[in-house]
Amino acid sequence: MRRLAVVLCALLALPLLGIAGAWLAPQADSLELLRHQAVTVLPGYALTSLLLAVGVGVGVGALGGATAAAVTLFDFPGRRLFEWALLLPLAMPAYVLAYAMTDFLQYSGPLQTGLRELTGAEGALWPDVRSLPGAIVLFTLVLYPYVYLLTRGALLERGLHLMEAARLLGAGLGRRVRSVALPLARPALAAGVALALMETLADYGVGSYFGLGTFTTGIYKAWLSMDDRLAAAQLATVLLAVVGVLLWAERRAQARLRYASSRGGGRGSEARAVQLSGRHAALAVALCATPVLLGFVLPIAVLLHGVWREASYGGVEGAGGLPWGRFAGWAWTSLKLATLAALAAVALALLIGFLLRTRSGGLIQPLARLVSLGYAVPGAVIAVGLLLPLGWVQAAAPGSAAAGWAQLAVTGSIGGLLYAYLVRFSAVALQSVEAGYARIPASFDDTARTLGAGSARLFFGVHAPLLTRAGLAAGLLVFVDVMKELPATLVLRPFDSDTLAVVAYQLARDERLAEAALPSLAIVVVGLLPVVMLSRAMRGR
Repeated sequence: MRRLAVVLCALLALPLLGIAGAWLAPQADSLELLRHQAVTVLPGYALTSLLLAVGVGVGVGALGGATAAAVTLFDFPGRRLFEWALLLPLAMPAYVLAYAMTDFLQYSGPLQTGLRELTGAEGALWPDVRSLPGAIVLFTLVLYPYVYLLTRGALLERGLHLMEAARLLGAGLGRRVRSVALPLARPALAAGVALALMETLADYGVGSYFGLGTFTTGIYKAWLSMDDRLAAAQLATVLLAVVGVLLWAERRAQARLRYASSRGGGRGSEARAVQLSGRHAALAVALCATPVLLGFVLPIAVLLHGVWREASYGGVEGAGGLPWGRFAGWAWTSLKLATLAALAAVALALLIGFLLRTRSGGLIQPLARLVSLGYAVPGAVIAVGLLLPLGWVQAAAPGSAAAGWAQLAVTGSIGGLLYAYLVRFSAVALQSVEAGYARIPASFDDTARTLGAGSARLFFGVHAPLLTRAGLAAGLLVFVDVMKELPATLVLRPFDSDTLAVVAYQLARDERLAEAALPSLAIVVVGLLPVVMLSRAMRGR
């Protein structure tokens, strides 16, 4: 069992090794190609990615931190509602929000059309939403919950208690916020911003749809349009290095957050939130309502309108013109892939978690940490790292049976997709399983061992029943992430295996936004499942 876990963990690290090995390719001068990219496309990719990252970082930090402080430190009408409603944009993938807001805000959309009819104005009333500033706003609306969740948790731990202590010592509200709340929230803000930036840099749907020259879109352009695998690998290496820096910053901030939270201070629930009224209460309500309305309610309304429009004026297939037959095929493919990936990820996480628990084997600990890095690796990088070794096999033995079987396994079946999903999302399952193991006292293991239980009986008789909730949560999170995943699926899917995410992207790219509404809405509905789970956990604190 220990050897199996070592082999599986090593396999999950292969895409990263494939990216590194591309620099040793003998058929091209790697340094010359890198210099060529450095004076052509690399500055543009770097500048666009930097501006996008800075804008999103400022946006999610300000919006997530402000909303977390509002619902945690203050009391105002609707506060209980906003505590969980502020999580709703987490269910909205950025590319789905991009399709919905483009449909609503574009020149031919309902808003500009209605305003032109009312005012008699001609031409566009504002710049095209498909731009870098538009992408920054959209990413901010869907990614601020990362900052909101972590910051609210940090403030709940000690914020109210220390704010109350500062009030008793005579500090005014402004000084309490500046001197108490902000220092407490700083590590959580940094960790949340780092997570949001990793998601931003890994995105392909918004960048491609808006025509932005980011690292991720550059990787796909180099691979699919220019057929230059080495250039794609070099861009993937640069992106991976940037993501590595962000991951280091996030881990450091999380460590500081755990340290700050572990040092005494009492329960925040013993102190009362500051009561707001009048203008201040209205500002708090507006602050919390705006991201919920723009990041969830409005796009859902736009998608529902698109479904209604397609049902009324769309094709002739199915009831009311909706393509129910094709939709069932897309949904079945997505459900099949998500279910298989979730089961495999949970099984692997349980195996690694058990070996970590029982301290079996010296290689398990570093390999498990390597697996946990997978979630930070963009899907585009994983796809390139998986396809590069396949190209080497085909070049070394063209027309051979080994090359044919490798091609079939990676791109001719769902095997390559499931492998990419495991590389990307096993970390999610492992984190949940490790959290479940942390709640099982070590004395249970000692008692079972004393009674003569072996490893198999210890796991199935003691651990498995106690890990049921953690395993289900891990499976649910992986399931939802796979349903929303676009970059790796777009490249690695076999013929006639389109998922809901791929179909929504292709239809939106062809400006068939009404047809893209139905698969997009289905993705959002599935994405609500972990949001409901999170909101229930928050209410149970």
